[in-house]
Amino acid sequence: MMELLTFDRENRERIQAVEKSFGASGRSLTKQGRILMGQGRLMKQGRRKPQPKMFFLFNDVLVYGSILLNRRWYKNQKIIPLEDIQLEDMEDGMVLKNQWLIRTPCKSFFVSAPSYEEKRAWIEHIEDCRSSLLQGGSQQTGSTTFAVSWIPDQASFKCMRCFNKFSATNRRHHCRKCGFLVCNSCSKQRAVISHIHPTKKLRVCSLCHTRNEEDKKSRLRGDSSGKTSSDEDEVAASSDEEERDEGEDMIQNYACSSWLDSRMGTWGQMGTYVYPRPISLQL
Repeated sequence: MMELLTFDRENRERIQAVEKSFGASGRSLTKQGRILMGQGRLMKQGRRKPQPKMFFLFNDVLVYGSILLNRRWYKNQKIIPLEDIQLEDMEDGMVLKNQWLIRTPCKSFFVSAPSYEEKRAWIEHIEDCRSSLLQGGSQQTGSTTFAVSWIPDQASFKCMRCFNKFSATNRRHHCRKCGFLVCNSCSKQRAVISHIHPTKKLRVCSLCHTRNEEDKKSRLRGDSSGKTSSDEDEVAASSDEEERDEGEDMIQNYACSSWLDSRMGTWGQMGTYVYPRPISLQL
């Protein structure tokens, strides 16, 4: 009993310390039954380059933010419910090692750990916490529709739709539907992507816009084409899956390029700290 009371006090103090580290802009992390499982620095693939981020794993959410002052101050707090997360192990590139993909309905991104052991520890801890959360019955299984991961800016010097070169005046943009790099002319359309934002219209490329319009027309025609609505949903889902796979293949290949070499620094020397907890304590 004393051991549990001590752990509860220490856990509460750790969570409060994480809250304070995000300053006034951070959201409250204190919640009944919430446990801080561990924390550590990971490299997160950004739009322009990989960036170090501080990650905090709780038994019900994954929190991360940008590092202002190591072990002291962070910003841009992001909170992801574990039931909305899907992990996918990725093979090492020539430069970017120990990486895996974190999928969520609103955003999907690659992260890289300092070592293979830490990578496996992160994946296993996240999966264990998610499994315990869902088995507990307090949460429902999350969305089965996930956002695509964006192609990094440096992955292409041409629009992936019209193949015109990017320049100071012909800027890069990202289609929120397929994640491809496209120019402004090829991404003038906007569409609601419900799993990212339920009402806001987001930038989509010309191809995704055309497919969306064709899908709407097919639904209006009903069964006149001989397809049921479920058939159409399966076709659309298959098309989305193909786009996602194509985009991830491009990112995976790009992770092998030499531009990441100077970004990795000495991350292999950084560690992840996992907080101990009593064996009798239930998640």
